[in-house]
Amino acid sequence: MKVYLDDERATPDGWVRVYWPDEAVTLLSTGNVVELSLDHDLGNDERGTGYDVVLWIEEAVALRGFIPPLIHVHSANSSAREKMEAGIAAIRRLQTTRR
Repeated sequence: MKVYLDDERATPDGWVRVYWPDEAVTLLSTGNVVELSLDHDLGNDERGTGYDVVLWIEEAVALRGFIPPLIHVHSANSSAREKMEAGIAAIRRLQTTRR
C-alpha cells in the first residue's frame, strides 16, 4: 500500500489518504506500506506533523528492527522539508548499520 499524508492536496491515484500522523503510524504498523509521501503542515500542530511520522519510523527502525517503506516528502515548507529529509537520511543510516 502507498500512503499519502496531507490535509489539502488531492490524493494521487493508487494512494491511501490519511490526514493525521497517528493514522499514518497505524498503517505503517501493519507492515503493508511500501511507499509513503509526507506533508509537514497538517493544519493542527497539536495533532502532529509529517515530521512526527519520520520520528516514529526512526525510533521503530532503531529499537524494533522496523523495515521502513520508500519515503518521500512533498511539503512546501522548505525548512520543515530539510528537517524531514535529514530524518530520512538518519533512517537510511540506521538501516545500513543494522544489516
